[in-house]
Amino acid sequence: MSVPLLPSVPNSKPVLYGGVEAGGTKFVCAVGEAGGRPLAEAVFPTTTPAATLACVDDFFAAAQSRHGALAAIGIGSFGPLNLCRDSARYGYLARTPKAGWHDVDMLGDIARATGVPTAIDTDVNVALLGEARHGAGVGCSDIAYITVGTGVGAGLLVEGRTVYGFAHPEVGHMHIPKLADDANFPGACPFHGDRCLEGLASGPALRERWGKAPDELPPEHPAWTLQAHYLAIACLNLLVLCAPRRIVFGGGVMRQAHLFPRVRARLHALLGGYLDFAGYGVDIDTLIVPARLGEHAGIIGAFELARDFALSRHRDALKVGKGRT
Repeated sequence: MSVPLLPSVPNSKPVLYGGVEAGGTKFVCAVGEAGGRPLAEAVFPTTTPAATLACVDDFFAAAQSRHGALAAIGIGSFGPLNLCRDSARYGYLARTPKAGWHDVDMLGDIARATGVPTAIDTDVNVALLGEARHGAGVGCSDIAYITVGTGVGAGLLVEGRTVYGFAHPEVGHMHIPKLADDANFPGACPFHGDRCLEGLASGPALRERWGKAPDELPPEHPAWTLQAHYLAIACLNLLVLCAPRRIVFGGGVMRQAHLFPRVRARLHALLGGYLDFAGYGVDIDTLIVPARLGEHAGIIGAFELARDFALSRHRDALKVGKGRT
């Protein structure tokens, strides 16, 4: 996927951006060039909004003092987020299960504290942006990125554009039919119990069902047969809904390399021959793939979000300038 460039000045300093990966457990802040590794980075726990956002402010103040001014900051945040631009609460956290963070003005607080133009999107949409431009989605304009970890979320790219409606997609809460073999498990979703993908296939669901963390379960454990089944249903739903050419999986649970062939095989069985992959020029082995950027997807994507925002501001300024001549 091509990315337009900001105007350059010969022998000028590189354009620097800020990135924030705002998670329910930790925040990652970084400064760097779009598409590059951070020049400076800090990680700190997510505590109260006041204490956590003060750390964000302190980091960017120190980073700009050392490396120079930032063109923009991109935030990839846990949610749910209000991403309706016409809303007075645009950039606010909505009904999040993270205690104390409901109704926090994530976008406004960071923008005001740093004094830097700032853009925001969901953490999974930002990781999607990173993978689409620099990772497993390069060359595809139609991508689904699914993260499976503490929660389950997904971002969708259709014809090169991130998908939104009145809110951002909540793929982790799509309802999933439960297997009879899993009947005794009550589910791990605080809203839907065992009726949604997150309640059945997130990291906490695996731990609660089996009494062990996912990375403690060996490949032959029956947990992975269930996991592959539920993830394959999610893939099937996405395929019949928006037909992505690539489904990229990230998150801690998906560090199990043996899980990918299981998901592909289960998806093939569930489809029952309905989709003619060969006829569409799609190879199931390259349709469902692991994320390539790993833990760096969020920050790399945040730099890209910041870059896009700076570019849009530059274009808007040019339009205003032309209107005055």
